[in-house]
Amino acid sequence: MKSKFVKFFKYLIVTLLTLLVIFMLSHQIVYWQQKPNSREGTIGANAMVVSAHPLASEIGNKILKQGGNAYDAAIAVNFALAVVYQQAGNIGGGGFMVHRQTDGSVGSIDFREKAPIAAHQDMYLDEKGDVISGLSQEGHLAVGVPGTVDGMVQIHSKFATMNWADLVAPAIDLAEKGFKLTSQGAVSLNSSYGSFEDNNHKEITVLAQDKWEEGNHITFPDLANTLKLISINGREGFYGGSVADKIVAEMIKSDGLITHEDLNRYSAVWREAIETSYKGHKVITMPLPSSGGVSLVQLLKGAEQIDMAQWDHNSTSHIHYMTELQRRAYADRAEWLGDPDFVEVDVARLTSPDYIQNRNSDIDAQNKTDSQDIKPGAVSTIESFETTHFSIVDKWRNAVSITTTLNGMFGSKVVVDGAGFFLNNEMDDFSVKAGVANQFGLVGNEKNSIQPEKRMLSSMSPTILEKDGELFMVVGSPGGSTIITVVYQSISNVIDYGMSMQEAVDAKKTHSQWLPDVVVLEKGSTNLSTLGNLISKGHIPIPWPMFPFGLGRVNAILVKDDGSLEGAADDRAEDNFAAGH
Repeated sequence: MKSKFVKFFKYLIVTLLTLLVIFMLSHQIVYWQQKPNSREGTIGANAMVVSAHPLASEIGNKILKQGGNAYDAAIAVNFALAVVYQQAGNIGGGGFMVHRQTDGSVGSIDFREKAPIAAHQDMYLDEKGDVISGLSQEGHLAVGVPGTVDGMVQIHSKFATMNWADLVAPAIDLAEKGFKLTSQGAVSLNSSYGSFEDNNHKEITVLAQDKWEEGNHITFPDLANTLKLISINGREGFYGGSVADKIVAEMIKSDGLITHEDLNRYSAVWREAIETSYKGHKVITMPLPSSGGVSLVQLLKGAEQIDMAQWDHNSTSHIHYMTELQRRAYADRAEWLGDPDFVEVDVARLTSPDYIQNRNSDIDAQNKTDSQDIKPGAVSTIESFETTHFSIVDKWRNAVSITTTLNGMFGSKVVVDGAGFFLNNEMDDFSVKAGVANQFGLVGNEKNSIQPEKRMLSSMSPTILEKDGELFMVVGSPGGSTIITVVYQSISNVIDYGMSMQEAVDAKKTHSQWLPDVVVLEKGSTNLSTLGNLISKGHIPIPWPMFPFGLGRVNAILVKDDGSLEGAADDRAEDNFAAGH
């Protein structure tokens, strides 16, 4: 009976897709393949910053002009984004940094959020053991212990050259004096208005008017005061004193779990970066608890063994083989990966050429592999996401690749009363129940289960590449579960298809993640012939026009042959901006 149902479901999907194609043709809807424009990004001779907002990029570039290094600029950019890009830039969330120093030494820091001490494995389940919808995604119980401020403090202590207060000052200025909302900024605020009301029974700045418009001037006085305390007191300005008191008071009001002990005990962790090679390029990427590095290595090594470049970009075979590699990498993510401080993960085996070759040995050129044959599971949806990435290179060729997040857009939607910043909803990145998907459609098991002070698994993939021993590329992207595939394609577009960094970022992308058993196609990624060929191989292609920014919003830097820097800001998000000199 189950087999008949599955066959009927697949028949129904194919029929619906056929009708969709007919509809597109009859209504002259242009969905088919668009070649990337032949263009370069912003060129700088000395240094470059690419971030999610023009004001943040310009602040970073100014720090570099003043003689600061990439780490100084990263701290300034991060705090600026916490003001002007609050849907993802934050002091109430966390993230990861991969870095490369001018002498070639590399490393990473994990300032990912942690589960509170009082958290437990079944905290989002009802008495029947079923997941309580939305409980891990909005409100106070969804919040993990923030890591961003501690991460910035540790980066400053280890690598920075400028005074801490001078690096926080531009963000204070933005919050205190205010800035004009961009069109994207206004849309983001308006789209979450109802959630802000539901989760904040107090006066908050973003509810000051019913509808925000481009050009509106907005200030954040409470956030400015919080940043001043961080500027004066460093780590203690956030994890202690009045700000910590306000965080804890906010938790108590609505059954949140974070305590003073949680804040006192939080510490970012310096970790050894994952290193691999791809067609003569050294790849430096993020280790666990970011799954991005392991999965990216699996994709790159698999593509190298297959020689992905033998097929035209976004041709049937190109998309088919990428999809097959992606499904296996995401199935491994669900099965094997978790916080390395809590679970044992054999990263060396999972990223070894022999394992990857064997894992991909059953790929069929003519037919897709059913996700149920790769690994059983069930999930029904991929939802929206909000993260931010910025890339920085200084005149000494220090390089920083940082991805930070609140998880969903504006995180838990909760603003700390009197402190003025949004708190994350990172608890949803745990496997709240084995086999049940999170908001990004990602499935996990016991390895990513909730435990006190455990870090939740992430898809963030900040990455740096070298060529012939010299800095070559700095890359990363927001995009929830799509981050890994988007970063892979951006790298491949440059190395395999000879694109400029901007062309690689602009190029239309595809995504698959094991479950759901579909291929997501960004508008313009394919043509009708390729669409039909994919269906004939058994794939279920899903057009992706519903998400306004497309797949990913890559911010990347490429070192050109003449030594200059090409900053590529992804136009899928209109506020992305490259600033260099």
